[in-house]
Amino acid sequence: MASSSCFLRSILFSSPTNLRSNYPLSTFFPKNHLTCSPSTSSRFQSFSVSSIGTGSSKRVSDTRIKVKSMATTDIGKEEKKRVEIYDLEENLAIDLAKFTANLSDKFCKERGAFTVVVSGGSLIKSLRKLVESPYVDSIDWARWHFFWVDERVVPKNHEDSNYKLAYDSFLSKVPIPPGNVYAINESLSAEAAADDYETCLKHLVKTNILRVSESTGFPKFDLMLLGMGPDGHVASLFPGHGLCNESKKWVVSISDSPKPPSERITFTFPVINSSAHVALVVCGSGKAEAVQAALKKTGNVPPAGSVSAEDELVWFLDKPASSKL
Repeated sequence: MASSSCFLRSILFSSPTNLRSNYPLSTFFPKNHLTCSPSTSSRFQSFSVSSIGTGSSKRVSDTRIKVKSMATTDIGKEEKKRVEIYDLEENLAIDLAKFTANLSDKFCKERGAFTVVVSGGSLIKSLRKLVESPYVDSIDWARWHFFWVDERVVPKNHEDSNYKLAYDSFLSKVPIPPGNVYAINESLSAEAAADDYETCLKHLVKTNILRVSESTGFPKFDLMLLGMGPDGHVASLFPGHGLCNESKKWVVSISDSPKPPSERITFTFPVINSSAHVALVVCGSGKAEAVQAALKKTGNVPPAGSVSAEDELVWFLDKPASSKL
């Protein structure tokens, strides 16, 4: 059963590797994807680092942050932005799980639903603590609605599929209702899949699953969990690409991605930045230069430097990723 409009297909949580290639995958999977749009933020030259649990703080230069274990860096309340730095990625994952679980509890109680958007890549690995005790048993998974900020237009069982990555490491381990997981219809062209996903989001707005930002008119997801590439790209919004300037559409297609596979769909920046809460999770020394450029607005500011949130943006960094701050 093919789909070219917002037909909310329920996902069957059978392993993507077991799907029969001659059976229309659109029968089983909904649609989803990401978008990106630029935002402005002010420069900063130095900031305060507080050691968690000690209450102490010190001024540090704008070239490097030194921490003993975990540290919190405030970058200005006016930007609704803060930076968390961890010596160990394990501690980052623990704190990210607590952060996500607390927001889940808050929104499930306040509005009876929790809308969560994820990217692909290493971000999914960083969510691993959510599928362990105590969170796997305490989170109200039945109220979660799960989306992707971007997706590659490939079969669900393809190694490049963000759906497969999330299924293997996360979705298969938690009881989110199949009908609450919104994957793209990859049987369509990239352009049609993007339009289809946007139509799906607009349907969810009408049914009050998704809120709308009063200030922008774009959908307001409760939490957007993003990773960042070594070049500073987020979602499928790459440095210098025209889609970073898209200001009207919710979901767009890309056919010339500098990183294969070339055909993808992605949320635009207006959608990303209309989210209530955004977590940007970055690990590894190979991304340190992009982190520096994004946070300090030095040189050619990468797309990650344009990410913002309506309520709070939190950067979760391990020590190697923060080494050039």
